[in-house]
Amino acid sequence: MPQLDTSTWLTMIMSMFLTLFIIFQLKVSKHNFYHNPEPIATKASKQNTPWETKWTKIYLPLLLPQ
Repeated sequence: MPQLDTSTWLTMIMSMFLTLFIIFQLKVSKHNFYHNPEPIATKASKQNTPWETKWTKIYLPLLLPQ
């Protein structure tokens, strides 16, 4: 039974990594990225809720006098 020749595997693997790296770099270089993104100032709207305008107290059942 003949043995598998693995002498060229290192060359093939390294050339594959080099090719994938070059393809990835070419794909990324075609994207347009913003150079200086400015933050958008959003106006926060205040919503009035009923519990903010009046005083409320939460009574726990175990703290009530018997």
